[in-house]
Amino acid sequence: MTTHPTTVDTGAPVVVRVETTVHAPLATVWGLHTDIAAWAEWNTDVERVEYAGPLAPGTAFRWLTHGLDITSTVHQVVPGERIVWGGPAHGIDGVHVWTFQETAPGTVTVRTEESWGGAPVEARRTEMEQVLRQSLDAWLAALKARAEAAAGASASASAERH
Repeated sequence: MTTHPTTVDTGAPVVVRVETTVHAPLATVWGLHTDIAAWAEWNTDVERVEYAGPLAPGTAFRWLTHGLDITSTVHQVVPGERIVWGGPAHGIDGVHVWTFQETAPGTVTVRTEESWGGAPVEARRTEMEQVLRQSLDAWLAALKARAEAAAGASASASAERH
């Protein structure tokens, strides 16, 4: 693996790709997702995050999810479009790619793909793939719910002012 990969490892034992459509402005969705320090406020699978920024390649952050203490490093940031992070954790070498595409005004397609390699994954490939898929589905659902709620609140506040 290169120092700062910008794509998943397609040769890894586990690669999961999922997507969802979010009915909220791109700025809202991107802002929520890239406010790494606030993940635990809206994603119940994230117990805590230690992140001092900046949102740039080489920046590391530490987070606790599903009882696993993980240190990830940001590999790529294309504002409003793409963020990639990854790193080793508990014998698993992961790369996580997120892309954001405005498909209509106030509508964003969020795609995420993650690769896992390493001995624990090779030993329990099917189980690890299921765990990762469930985690990514839950993350997308939480992001969608929070972004759409925020967009709804903004729309309501705007309507009340006019």
